[in-house]
Amino acid sequence: MKLSSIKKLEGTITLKSGLHIGSGDMEMHIGGTDSPVIKHPHTLEPYIPGSSLKGKVRSLLELESGLVPFAKDEGGIVSLKTLKAVEQDEKLKERCLAILKVFGVSGADSDEESYNLGPTRVSFSDCYLDEDWKRKAHENRWQLTEIKSENSINRISGTALNPRFIERVPEGTKFRFTITFKVLEEGDEKLFEDYLLKGLKLLEFDALGGNGSRGYGRIKFDFDDEETNKKFKELSLF
Repeated sequence: MKLSSIKKLEGTITLKSGLHIGSGDMEMHIGGTDSPVIKHPHTLEPYIPGSSLKGKVRSLLELESGLVPFAKDEGGIVSLKTLKAVEQDEKLKERCLAILKVFGVSGADSDEESYNLGPTRVSFSDCYLDEDWKRKAHENRWQLTEIKSENSINRISGTALNPRFIERVPEGTKFRFTITFKVLEEGDEKLFEDYLLKGLKLLEFDALGGNGSRGYGRIKFDFDDEETNKKFKELSLF
């Protein structure tokens, strides 16, 4: 196994609806929100963590692969235990190996060496505000976040209950993304095409961050490389 090349995907993520990726700050402040978004500690500007992108792309590919029922003991996360469970099914085994090669396995998996998976192929960088969009936002005095109020409704009385205030990054905001992919052995180029690009396409049809079932987190990828952009738009999922 030898590192022969590193493929790079760069481009822009455009929000098609408000995005909420929580900061994990559980402390309530007077006049604050119930659920703030994650922000850079120095600039206080919102950003998209690379871990959020990687986790959602991986989970969608695992759902699409048909492997999740075999990973129920791991909470649905595909692991080496899943690989052992599907060894008799060549198609599922191939999909499982591909996902583990692309996204990696836990360091606690003691049998990793016996499968010769090698290092994790893909790396997702944190996504910060696009500089051109940020300049335009400052010129127009656009807010970088918004507060959306939500509540539940009593079906009998018709009254609102349990009000809550959720911070979101507004629709139209643009972020820059960088994803790198290590080509280590024969077949890795196919993993790049069949899994990484497909996973990003699945994400466009789903949602990033929290509250996706309520319309949050719709995004669009635009790649700097025109050939990749064309291939991505023409990519068939099912």
